[in-house]
Amino acid sequence: MNNLELQHWVEELSLRWFGRPFLHKATFNGRLRTTGGRYFTKSHHIEISPHQLEINGSEETERIIKHELCHYHLHLLGRGYRHRDAEFKALLAQVGATLYCQALPGARRSLPVRYHLVCHACGMSYPRKRKTDPRKYVCGRCRGKLKLEEAAPEAASRLPEMAVQN
Repeated sequence: MNNLELQHWVEELSLRWFGRPFLHKATFNGRLRTTGGRYFTKSHHIEISPHQLEINGSEETERIIKHELCHYHLHLLGRGYRHRDAEFKALLAQVGATLYCQALPGARRSLPVRYHLVCHACGMSYPRKRKTDPRKYVCGRCRGKLKLEEAAPEAASRLPEMAVQN
């Protein structure tokens, strides 16, 4: 399926389920891995993950499109379009859309612990996945100064291995 076919599909679903036309642009975005789609409030465009269509099929992708159309139509009507809004949740249930999409295999990757912030005074250790500036923080236990240390070599040696698997 290409972007033109997706555009027609979104327009057709909009008319059938919402009774209102979709007047903006719908496209596939291959970079979307942890989300099924997204709605842009400034441009009113919709992006859909092609990986959801490939792996989970057209039924799941249709539920994702309906979800994004709920954002679209409620936002344009000036109503509650966010996930936490009751109007949004009610419209999701009415059209048969999902609040969350199915996870893609291998979509979420966890970074290994590479650093520790260690307290000079009490020795408390705070594991970190990314390098941080210890001057910006103090110990939560004793308010002492922290220093940044690299994690044990066995944790750091797994990093290149994980990068190759992706």
